[in-house]
Amino acid sequence: MRRRAILAGLALPALAQAQGGAAPWPDRPVKIVSPYPPGGATDALARLVAEGLRRQFGLPFVVENRPGAGGAIGHNAVAQAAADGATLLFSAAGPLVVTPHTTARLPYDALRAFAPIKLVASSPLVLMLRPALGVADMRALVALSQEKPGGLSYASFGIGSSAHLCGEMFRAATGARLVHVPYNGSGPAVAGLLAGDTDFMFEVLASGLPHVQGGRVRALAVTSAARSPFAPEVPTLQQQGVAGFEAGTWFGLLAPAGTPPVVVATLDRAMDGIMAEAGFQEALRTQSLLPMGGPPERFARFLASEYEKWGAAARAAGIQPS
Repeated sequence: MRRRAILAGLALPALAQAQGGAAPWPDRPVKIVSPYPPGGATDALARLVAEGLRRQFGLPFVVENRPGAGGAIGHNAVAQAAADGATLLFSAAGPLVVTPHTTARLPYDALRAFAPIKLVASSPLVLMLRPALGVADMRALVALSQEKPGGLSYASFGIGSSAHLCGEMFRAATGARLVHVPYNGSGPAVAGLLAGDTDFMFEVLASGLPHVQGGRVRALAVTSAARSPFAPEVPTLQQQGVAGFEAGTWFGLLAPAGTPPVVVATLDRAMDGIMAEAGFQEALRTQSLLPMGGPPERFARFLASEYEKWGAAARAAGIQPS
């Protein structure tokens, strides 16, 4: 495995000079835009990828946080950047396949503005709540929401995020009375929940599990079809009677549309080397993330299928772009 990573690294300079003798890439520091604030799962994984790319190329790969509007601000900044390999995007699923179905005037076209490079990792969401609510299962949570004046509040990491849409799907599937409280990123949303400002939230398992294990919140369910190997004691929503509920998030590296194929190919090969490293795989396990991988073409097909899936979910939940 280590030998494959070394060979992949050795092949990069030759690959970067392919296609008509193009100059080697990168020849200067590269910026990786993370569309959320520091402290969340996307930011943590973006920094892990940036460090791996720095080792591969011997040049700085610097993470720049551009939060706001559920990730749309960061995505739009990359969509408008020069397609020269100097600016990349490390994104979660929400702004690419969820937000387009909930925001009417999104400033970028999620399926055309970016060149997919590598699908890196995936994770279900976990429904976690304030222990003070005193509910033991999904049925009790729904009942409490219907009894409490005004219902229960749920946090998300932005309007149109996967956490937001999961909450609306949950509302539609169970009849729970809910009030959505959007935050500017995962970190602030979790902080609000820990402070008791909201009642529960759907959070990426990778960043929510430490708070569950520390007893600061209680995990009531995961959104995957099967239990997560990282939290096998937590039942799924389907196991608690919410039929057909399946959702999750994923993380990937992209570039502005029109980025030269040689740059995309070079990054793809570099990421293969990084993801083969035992240290990188251990870091994913530490963050409760499942490795993905595959070539850019597979990522593009996956992106299109996820776009359709979340669009159908938004329509089924009665969510209208606003």
